[in-house]
Amino acid sequence: MAKKALIVGVTSQDGSYLAEFLLEKGYEITGTIRHTTEYSRENISHLYGKINILAADLLDIESLIDAVKKTKPDEVYNIAAQSIPADSWTHPFYTGEITALGPVRVLEAVKHHAPDAKIYQATSREIYGNISGTVTEEMPFDANNPYGIAKAYAHMMTRCYRESFGMFACGGILFNHESPRRSLHFVTRKISAGVACIKNNVKNPPLNEVGEPLVRDGKLYMGDLESMRDWGYAKEYVEAMWLMLQHATPQDYVIGTNTSYSVKDACRIAFEHAGLNWEDHVITDQRLLRPTEIKELKGDYGRAKRDLGWEPKTYLEDLMKLMVDADLERFK
Repeated sequence: MAKKALIVGVTSQDGSYLAEFLLEKGYEITGTIRHTTEYSRENISHLYGKINILAADLLDIESLIDAVKKTKPDEVYNIAAQSIPADSWTHPFYTGEITALGPVRVLEAVKHHAPDAKIYQATSREIYGNISGTVTEEMPFDANNPYGIAKAYAHMMTRCYRESFGMFACGGILFNHESPRRSLHFVTRKISAGVACIKNNVKNPPLNEVGEPLVRDGKLYMGDLESMRDWGYAKEYVEAMWLMLQHATPQDYVIGTNTSYSVKDACRIAFEHAGLNWEDHVITDQRLLRPTEIKELKGDYGRAKRDLGWEPKTYLEDLMKLMVDADLERFK
């Protein structure tokens, strides 16, 4: 009999890749989306008819209970969140309700209605905030923005339910992971889409996070170009999520590449791939700077390699080229 998986937040970058991955493994999949009258979901439109779709919301415990009761899942993956750190300052209450308390609602629904199900909770490197260097699972948390603090709460509650109720619950502490399916509010996708709009002379580019055209007069407006990140490929990271739930015992895992690059590096790689000089097109916009910036940090995936046999294969240079190629096609 096929295993059943419930993916909370299936329309996201990670949710869509995870659905594809689990389909290849022979799973019966149900994915949740927020109730809407708009069904144009680019990330999962190719999966219609292959997976089941239910309306559910991290704000609504009854909808989550209903999803768990209907699907009777063997595995539950909570990918949903208010996932944009920059937005968490302007929407701190919403971020807390969705990103911190939302996972607790998932845990409660599973505890009462599918107690044998294994749970994956998406955590973030943002929980480490002010810490710099190379991080392992034993590092203390020092989140310095509302999003990171909310993720730290969700992560600790996942551990609490594991230790208090014997639930098979794992927290995946994922470092930045990108793809052509990334939202335009994330820096790597802003870069790749900006390159494509400039290269293709797009007349009506998409809007950025402040509601203005992403590219104006051939210029891409960015935040802090010196920010450093450990960037990996989302399509590879969803395999790590699955592997965590196949391990004999539930644990938390850091998933990263143990490398670090600046936003400036990402700009250089992307623009050069399209035959452009990034310095001719990239401008720092003070409005796009964070009130606080997280420190440079690399994700040590040693435990994941040892326990799960997982390690990254795609690093920033190849990742940015892949994303630029996809957006050059998308923004013809």
